[in-house]
Amino acid sequence: MNDARPPIERLEAVAAEFAELEPRERLELLLEFAEKLPPLPAELKDEADRAAHRIAECQTPVFLWVDVVDGRVHLAAEVAPEAPTVKGFVSILIDLFSGAPVEQALALDSNVVSRLGLLEALGMMRMRGLQAMQFYIRNRLRAQNANR
Repeated sequence: MNDARPPIERLEAVAAEFAELEPRERLELLLEFAEKLPPLPAELKDEADRAAHRIAECQTPVFLWVDVVDGRVHLAAEVAPEAPTVKGFVSILIDLFSGAPVEQALALDSNVVSRLGLLEALGMMRMRGLQAMQFYIRNRLRAQNANR
């Protein structure tokens, strides 16, 4: 998250790491990323409008907070602990987007899921939920950017 490289370069590095692995090993790498997901900040845990941050398309309870501060993306997330692969993917999205200027974040490949080669490892149903997370982030960034 303190990576100063543009999101496109961060994605290239992560995609290269996944490309070297077999589908089963990709799942193991996702589990490693899951351990790196930062905890949800205390001020967001008790937010009254929590449901507004739920990713409805995802079967796993996933909540994403997307904010822009001084032109840079800030993400926070909470993922059900019984879904480590989803948690790993959310952790990757946070790594890719957090701290990036909005324009760079919006320029990021719109299908991170396929870039990481996760379809074979996770299946189509899960893929839809994972893609929905990235679309949610992009839509929120576009909306906030339009209001500036």
